[in-house]
Amino acid sequence: MSVRPITPADHPALLALWLRTPGLQLRAEDDFEPFCTYLARNPGLSLLVELDGRIVASLLVGHDGRRGYLQHLAVDEPCRGRGFARALLDEALARLAQLGVDKSHVFVLRDAPQALAFWEAQAGWEGRSDIQVYSTRRSSE
Repeated sequence: MSVRPITPADHPALLALWLRTPGLQLRAEDDFEPFCTYLARNPGLSLLVELDGRIVASLLVGHDGRRGYLQHLAVDEPCRGRGFARALLDEALARLAQLGVDKSHVFVLRDAPQALAFWEAQAGWEGRSDIQVYSTRRSSE
């Protein structure tokens, strides 16, 4: 297993992984240009796992200077249960801590039972019932 930072060249393989991952929803922000902008704004934080030269897990990581934001934690179905998600999570949190970011958030779709179960099983992570998330999207008129 090899954990390394994600690069723009990884985009096609990551898209393929994300498309075949249940409970992961792609949006326009996952297109190549926004993806590259995200990586450039958060250098060295987004990570992947390679196994025999193949990308089998990913985690996009960013921050606003105070809070970390985790997205697209995905592990290819045949590779689940081998600690890849935990390895990515531990490494991402360590990298954020080096930047002085000690609190992170992850947004999990309600209809993603495997993802929900993973996060509920993580020590130190708890679901929030005190907030509701609202999002906006720039009009494409």
